[in-house]
Amino acid sequence: MYICFAEYKIKQENRENYLAEVEKLRLQERELVHIYEGTDQPSLFVEVWNCEDEAHALRVKEERLSERSPWFALSSWIVGEPAKLHVWTFKPVASSMR
Repeated sequence: MYICFAEYKIKQENRENYLAEVEKLRLQERELVHIYEGTDQPSLFVEVWNCEDEAHALRVKEERLSERSPWFALSSWIVGEPAKLHVWTFKPVASSMR
């Protein structure tokens, strides 16, 4: 399994709006995405998207960064806006993890 990992900091004044909107979006994705907030850095969020393989992870990354994505609306609440939305793909490091 691969993951697509997104990281960004939400402007404090938009945190409650973000939480409401991201919950709606997350429910549409079912078990594909999990959202976490930093305990040491409030308003720092990560999305962990579970993907079947590398091709799927790359499609998720492309869609997540796309202006046509429903998730893109969250970008206006990011400190630094879309330029500070960081998205990476990760793969297992050992064959036993696949």
